[in-house]
Amino acid sequence: MSFNSIDFLLFFPAVALLYYLLPARFRWLLLLAASYYFYAAWQPAYALLIGTATLVSYAAALLTACATGRASRIAPIAVAAAVILGTLAIFKYYGFFMDALADLLDPLGITVIARRFDLLLPVGISFYTFQTLGYLFDVYRGQKTAETHLGRFALFVSFFPQLVAGPIETASHLMPQLARKQNFDTDRIVAGLRRVLWGMFKKVVIADSLAVVVEHIYALGDRPATEFEGPLLIIGTVLFAFQIYADFSGYSDIAIGAARVLGIDLVENFRFPYHAGSIVDFWRRWHMSLYRWFREYVYFPFGGSRVGALRRYLNIMIVFLVSGLWHGAAWNFVVWGGIHGLYLIGADILRRGRSRVTERGPFAPEPGDPGLRWSALIGVPVTFILVGFAWIFFRADDLGQAMEIIGRLPDGWDFTLQPGLDDRLSALLQANDTAYWRLAPALLLLIEPLGFGLGRLVARRHPIFTPIRWAYYAALLMGVLNMGAIEEIPFVYFQF
Repeated sequence: MSFNSIDFLLFFPAVALLYYLLPARFRWLLLLAASYYFYAAWQPAYALLIGTATLVSYAAALLTACATGRASRIAPIAVAAAVILGTLAIFKYYGFFMDALADLLDPLGITVIARRFDLLLPVGISFYTFQTLGYLFDVYRGQKTAETHLGRFALFVSFFPQLVAGPIETASHLMPQLARKQNFDTDRIVAGLRRVLWGMFKKVVIADSLAVVVEHIYALGDRPATEFEGPLLIIGTVLFAFQIYADFSGYSDIAIGAARVLGIDLVENFRFPYHAGSIVDFWRRWHMSLYRWFREYVYFPFGGSRVGALRRYLNIMIVFLVSGLWHGAAWNFVVWGGIHGLYLIGADILRRGRSRVTERGPFAPEPGDPGLRWSALIGVPVTFILVGFAWIFFRADDLGQAMEIIGRLPDGWDFTLQPGLDDRLSALLQANDTAYWRLAPALLLLIEPLGFGLGRLVARRHPIFTPIRWAYYAALLMGVLNMGAIEEIPFVYFQF
């Protein structure tokens, strides 16, 4: 079941209504049943994978809690991690690794013939795998007590608002809320529904409208090279940057809003990343829950920034190469992660060259919002250009197409020798100028921080704000109903 579907628009209100009608001691059972139904709507058999990961990690955590010696404590965690990661590897990475092995051994005259499995990638497997592993690591490190209530732990793993595409939660943050009685709170429910509405607008109005244009521009195929010159490809890449942000952050907004209706506060996953003034700041704003996961469970255990420079830069590259592979089993995703690793290494070198101040490096905890600085006038556009270049590898069908696109970027800049850019773009999209009004809502993303501030202001229950508040709700709803294409385009991160 997808958030941008009629099924969810019927499913969620029914769950929320029953949730507050039921006695508190039965609510976890309702949410658990709803979560498994929500996931099984895609592929019922794959709900067994979540069940297996739940039982294995539940048992491993209890065994670890009872053990005394270091070896006896780490053994259950290692077995559980092997089972969980092994499942992920089979469904997501088996073909990729076998192809890589074949390419590696072919020059040596060794032919690798591997049996292929026609397996559908389970939706959200990368997300609940990381969430479960994080719980196991916290129990092993003594930062979380092993959960004894199997039902509540199963709900932690499968909680439907954030099950498929995050945010990736920690046990210490989410589990206590699942065990706590949540009282009916009108203000909280209204705030949650408002967040859901904004997320739905970002997905079906902004992201899906941009997706159509981006798909045309990136579909190189057998079309003439003149249709895919630098200006058009740059336009497509910029639009994709806004598409993926509106799509992914839209999902997070819906997830956070839906959970808030149920009295649960999920962690924020985005903080206006395209307003970042540096590449380090970008990664403190983009997919923040994944960034924290890699920081806590990969970067710091490997020594973080407390080691020498070469080891520190190796740690950064490991994190971002694994992050790229986490996003997709293809070399273009690995290159995308490697590019960001190089960005952060470069930023760390420049920072240490300017100052002797020692800190924990690019994976330091997120600072507070420093406010507007003059450096942002240069830093924000430069950061966006760097991020946009890397997005080419993320959006391309494969590494070969990404390199072809980059090779065409210098072409087509002499507008005196051919029709204007607007005419070529219109011809490519088979659209007239009036079709571009559908792209206009994307401009709202540029002033999203201001919109959130004004939204909090008008959300106050003061009579003077009531007409403004309802006009805002009506505008978003009309946009979804008139411009949205419900369930036509899946969320981008469903493939991860």
